[in-house]
Amino acid sequence: MNQTSCPDWAEAILNGFSQVLLQRHPFCGLLCLLAILLTAPGLLGGALLGALAGLLTAQQRGYDKAERQAGLYSYNGVLLGVLLSHQLPWSPLLPPLIIASGGLSAMLTHRWLRCTPNPQCLKAYTAPFILLSWLLLAFAAPHNIAPERLSSPLLHALPQGLGQVFLLDQPLAGLLIGAGLLIADRRAACWAFIGCASGILVALLQNEPSSALFGLASYNPALAGLAFSQQRKKPWLPLFAIALAIVLQPGFSGFGLPPLTAPFVLACWLVQASARLLRQSTLDHGLRW
Repeated sequence: MNQTSCPDWAEAILNGFSQVLLQRHPFCGLLCLLAILLTAPGLLGGALLGALAGLLTAQQRGYDKAERQAGLYSYNGVLLGVLLSHQLPWSPLLPPLIIASGGLSAMLTHRWLRCTPNPQCLKAYTAPFILLSWLLLAFAAPHNIAPERLSSPLLHALPQGLGQVFLLDQPLAGLLIGAGLLIADRRAACWAFIGCASGILVALLQNEPSSALFGLASYNPALAGLAFSQQRKKPWLPLFAIALAIVLQPGFSGFGLPPLTAPFVLACWLVQASARLLRQSTLDHGLRW
C-alpha cells in the first residue's frame, strides 16, 4: 500500500493503528483494524473516532504534516477509544469523551515531540494514553479490564499477548496483529514474540496461569521488545527492556493502578536513560585518558 493507492487521511489513520505497535505501515494498521472488527466490533467505532479526533486536532492546529501522516497524533487516540469503549457503557456522552480524549492526546504528543527534539531524549510512546486513561478511569466505574477465565489452551497465549495491546482477548486478533507485524518488519515481529514468550514463561513460573493464558503478562514485554528491535548491534537493549517490563508490571497493581502500557513505557525510559548514562560515562572516561 502506498500513497498513490491510499488517500492521505486514510493512510494517516491506518498508520495510527500501526503506530500502536511502533510501526509505520498502513497494511499492518489495516490488519490491526481488522482484528478489532472481527473479534470486538463494539470497540471499532471508538478506535476510529479516537484516531480521527487526534488527526483532525493535529490538522486544525497546524502540526507537521509528515508527523500527521506517520500516525503520530492518532495512535494514542486509538488506544483511548478502545479503552473507553471497553470500560464504559454506551451513553450519549461517550463519543464526545472519546473525541476530547483523542484531541488532548494529540496535543500532549505534540508538546512532547517539541520538547524532545534530540533522538537521545525520552520518547513519548503511549504516555499520553496512560496518563489520560488513569485520570478518566479514576472518575469512572469501569468493568473488569481482564476477564478471569482459564478455558484457553496454552497455545493461544502467545497471540493473545499481542491482542491485549488493543484489549482484545481472542487468539484470532493476535494472529492478525502478528501477521501485520511480520509484513511490516520481521525483525520487530521476532522481538515482539520473544517478549510475549518471556512474559508467559515468567507468569507460569510464578504460578499465575490466568495472566499467562490471557496475555496479560506478555503484551508489555512484547511492546518493550518492539521498541528496541532495531538495535542490531546491541541485542542486550531489547532483552533488558523486556526484563524490566516484566519486573515492573506487578508494581502498578500494588499501587492500585491498572498497568495498561505503563510497564512498557517505564521500562523503555529506564533503558534509554541507562544507555545515555553509559555513553556519557564512556565519553568522560575517554576524555580523562
